[in-house]
Amino acid sequence: MSDTNSKPTLPDRLAGNPRSPHHLEEFFEHQIGIRLNGKERKDVDEYCISEGWVKIASPRALDRRGQPMMITLKGTVEAYYL
Repeated sequence: MSDTNSKPTLPDRLAGNPRSPHHLEEFFEHQIGIRLNGKERKDVDEYCISEGWVKIASPRALDRRGQPMMITLKGTVEAYYL
């Protein structure tokens, strides 16, 4: 039942964190790939295609709530289903 015709169109902005207002659960039923400047990234937490950025979690730094600090990387963003 999971063919390419049943997959919804990916949004312009999507976040992996369930606390984010840009988190939409129906898109995470399928695996999503992200390319930044032509290189595939596996560590993306949030992306915006129109503004051209992705956010990744910092490896060590935490904010005051214990969540990882986010690093913004800019460039050409492509989102696709795997």
